[in-house]
Amino acid sequence: MTPRQRRRIARAIQYAVIAAVLIALAVVADWGRIVDSFLQADVAAEMFPEVWTAFGNTIVYTLLAFAFGMVVGVPVALMRVSEFGPYRWAATVYVEIFRGLPALLVLFLVGFGVPQAFPGIQYPGGVYGQVALGLGLTSSAYIAESVRAGIQAVPKGQIEAARSLGMSHTRTMVTVVLPQALRIVIPPLTNELVMLTKDSSLVFVLGVTTATMELSKFARNELTSTANATPLLVGGLLYLLLTVPLSALARRLEKRGESR
Repeated sequence: MTPRQRRRIARAIQYAVIAAVLIALAVVADWGRIVDSFLQADVAAEMFPEVWTAFGNTIVYTLLAFAFGMVVGVPVALMRVSEFGPYRWAATVYVEIFRGLPALLVLFLVGFGVPQAFPGIQYPGGVYGQVALGLGLTSSAYIAESVRAGIQAVPKGQIEAARSLGMSHTRTMVTVVLPQALRIVIPPLTNELVMLTKDSSLVFVLGVTTATMELSKFARNELTSTANATPLLVGGLLYLLLTVPLSALARRLEKRGESR
């Protein structure tokens, strides 16, 4: 028996096992209960159009946190590769702290810890400002590390050529290295956007209102009021409507980068 024939037989066995498991699950499952619990059209219909507000808030929270993460993360990445020691040390401490802390804890610190320590403090935009800061701090640490890796992936010859033309280290980093690094790290940045979309489900700890709640909180409220799991399915599908295209985009960008 040739190696190709053995591979075909092994593959056929695997397909048969998978098919047998799926058939067994289909036979054993209580489809009536599943439909009653997750596929009630009237329950799903009652979620609209209000669910679109939560859907929009999820997008806004994600974009605000990502924008904050980019604004803070890129300078931190430049500090991480700086020739000036104190900049590197400060950036390293920042990255280690906010990569090590759970996003939920950072949101608690922003939403409750800071106001207790500094009474009367007001965040621009209210809950939106709190989310941008809370999720953005965590995101900026991961973005900083991605950008740093991108900077270090740029060939050293690019830096040497720029310096030989009389450019300063700062100008070389900003005008030559950073633009190339950002192109390199577009796929991981896209993945970070996916992660932020899911992390936006933590916003409920800030005490959101009907107008500012995101998908996860809205689905849980509907679950409680209807005593049915259909809202969870609808919320999950709407999350997938955001994350699946972003994940596909990240994979496409990775393949494009590998083909160059």
